[in-house]
Amino acid sequence: MELGILLMALANIWVAVLTNGRTYTKVSKIPQLETALVLGTSPKMKSGAANPYFVARMDAAALLYHNGKIKKIIVSGEKSEGYNEPKAMKNYLVYQEGVPENIIIEDPKGFKTRLSINNCKNVFRENDVIIVSQGFHNLRALFYARNNNMNALGFDAQDVYQNESFYRNQTREFFARVLAVVYYIFGVERF
Repeated sequence: MELGILLMALANIWVAVLTNGRTYTKVSKIPQLETALVLGTSPKMKSGAANPYFVARMDAAALLYHNGKIKKIIVSGEKSEGYNEPKAMKNYLVYQEGVPENIIIEDPKGFKTRLSINNCKNVFRENDVIIVSQGFHNLRALFYARNNNMNALGFDAQDVYQNESFYRNQTREFFARVLAVVYYIFGVERF
């Protein structure tokens, strides 16, 4: 039991160390790259209210665009019957943030972070990207990108501390990083 907890903690530390210095919180500090990859999340919470994680990611992507840091945006998330994260992301960027529709590419097969990273490189042929998500999530995304031989940076969207899902997301991310390390070490579901 104690060994398992230690190994999980070490996996999280490994992800943090390998991605250290690759994330930015200030738009003025991040280098200019051609493309941003915005990772999906539900546009609405269970209550029906706007998801603050979603809004913060869209705000961050628009900030990159409006400050000339990117020229193109890939919105990657889940698309299933009656549910379409990439379409919701694109609509928000166009109608709420004033981003031109023609620079936004939808990736409806980004069901998981790993798949979004893989699709960015192998489907859309983008290797140099700025990944947009909250900081806790960007570390794992950058870990996947690094192990996929991509030149990726992270731009951290505003985190959400006063939210019903904050602790659930932090706990989920802790275990997701462990899984990312397991995938890497054992070559499971290659990147």
